[in-house]
Amino acid sequence: MSDRTAGMNVPAARTRERTLSVTTLAAEFHAPSLTDFFPPAVLFEGTPFELDRLMLIRLVMTAVLVAVMLLAFRSPKIVPRGLQNVAETGLVFVKEQICDEVLGKESGRKFFPLIATIFFTVLFLNFSGIVPGLNISSNARIGMPLVLAVIAYLTFNYVGIKKYGLRKYMLSSIVVPNVPPALHVLLIPIEFVSTFILRPFTLTVRLMANMLAGHIMLVLFFSATWFFLFDAASWMKVFSPFSLLAGLGFTLFEILVIFLQAYVFALLTAVYIGLAQHADDH
Repeated sequence: MSDRTAGMNVPAARTRERTLSVTTLAAEFHAPSLTDFFPPAVLFEGTPFELDRLMLIRLVMTAVLVAVMLLAFRSPKIVPRGLQNVAETGLVFVKEQICDEVLGKESGRKFFPLIATIFFTVLFLNFSGIVPGLNISSNARIGMPLVLAVIAYLTFNYVGIKKYGLRKYMLSSIVVPNVPPALHVLLIPIEFVSTFILRPFTLTVRLMANMLAGHIMLVLFFSATWFFLFDAASWMKVFSPFSLLAGLGFTLFEILVIFLQAYVFALLTAVYIGLAQHADDH
């Protein structure tokens, strides 16, 4: 083989080597599986009390919530400072911007403990999604959002049935007044599904889907950063700052989502209670 012929083959050889290198590295980057998001049991495996990582995170964040509230109000001051001031600000926000605004002062005071509990439970369980080492909200799995939605569902139906009785409450909730009788054939099933089926479903899915989507996006951004830095070919390392900045930017966005989802869940709970209290004003 002449020097000229060999020189012509060098670029082709380098291209082939690079292709093989990228192909090999790409084979090492696996898409996350369900077990990556929801790991198997890690404690008490094989017993009715087995706990996986997500359940442990849920217990940890619940303990943190209880500890924060106990520390904030262990010796309350007339002029709040520090942690007490932060906790009272959150409670005042729930009372004034959700309970009183939606239900009025009298009903708002009555349902404030329930709505505040829902708000802070969702908030703290969501917050673990951006805590290093935890990295996921336990609301990203359907269990806890479903429990909270069932509590809200039972509450607003209990309020309506207690005030009107079962028959009148059901009729007031699904029969739209002042419409032609023929339209009731269409409207009654729609109102029934909307009030008694879709409300708990949308409460559950909205919270779970938002937190799961946020977790998946953060996993992809930071996994890509790790891949570009440590596993990819040298020419691909230039992409690592972009994926890292995207991950950090999305983390800031996720903080907004954490508060927003807690607010929306508590707000809709109050709205549904208010609608049940005034079902005859349908």
